[in-house]
Amino acid sequence: MNDKLLVTVAPTGAESSKADVPQLPTTLDELVETARRCEAAGAAMVHVHIRDDDHLPTLDVGRLTDTVAALRENTDLVVQLSTGGSVHDPLDARLEVLDAAPDSCSLTMGTVNFGDEVFMNPWGFITDLYQLTQEREVVPEFELFDLGHVHALHRLLRQHGLPYGGKVHCDLVMNVPGGMPGTADALVAAVAAMPPEVTSWSATGIGRSTLTVALAALAKGGHLRVGMEDVLTLAKGVPVEHNEQLVTRAVELGRLAQREPMTPDEARSLLGVRPQ
Repeated sequence: MNDKLLVTVAPTGAESSKADVPQLPTTLDELVETARRCEAAGAAMVHVHIRDDDHLPTLDVGRLTDTVAALRENTDLVVQLSTGGSVHDPLDARLEVLDAAPDSCSLTMGTVNFGDEVFMNPWGFITDLYQLTQEREVVPEFELFDLGHVHALHRLLRQHGLPYGGKVHCDLVMNVPGGMPGTADALVAAVAAMPPEVTSWSATGIGRSTLTVALAALAKGGHLRVGMEDVLTLAKGVPVEHNEQLVTRAVELGRLAQREPMTPDEARSLLGVRPQ
């Protein structure tokens, strides 16, 4: 299992507009089609943001519930919902994401400047969300945008114990304007600072840092998150036409490192997610 590679696809996000990026999957049908193709290409988990009828970010619980059901009906992927939403979503609505009963959810370990905005994650919200994941038997993925977030994870585990499933999985989100840079040095420092309870971790390189972060993560034994939430080009001037391209590239990089992609069932075992 340690030689296998978990590839997570984050196909949509909350930042890019459909008008600017028509190939972005924003409808339920588009999301399901994307998930199926990405699973076939080697992804084992999907990190989900959803949009409303106007293609704007939403945390509507009914839509989230329908999305989880559709993804489970059409794929075997581990379904992870974002509790970050967009930077404008209120904290109480972000807690209600768990009402949709996903397999996993994101849990960001601190507030961070996010370009010109501020992504708010006060300590009380973090602990409320964490305890709710334990009660609902949802596996959190701890999103770490900076070294301070790594330090906060130590505090959270010390005060509130292990998550449901007993595994601790993190994702380093790198190169967000306001967070840690997308460099190999920053990745090595973050990994070295992780609590001993961490059982697996992945890394996400935003924008131009995508390949740098992916290669550094593979060199350190980590896993990969890719997708149009995080990058919209394959190379300078070459737009991504489908998330499948990014998953395929991640799988190819993994195979160069002699790591085959995990199946969804293997990912469930790695993460401590309840059986399907």
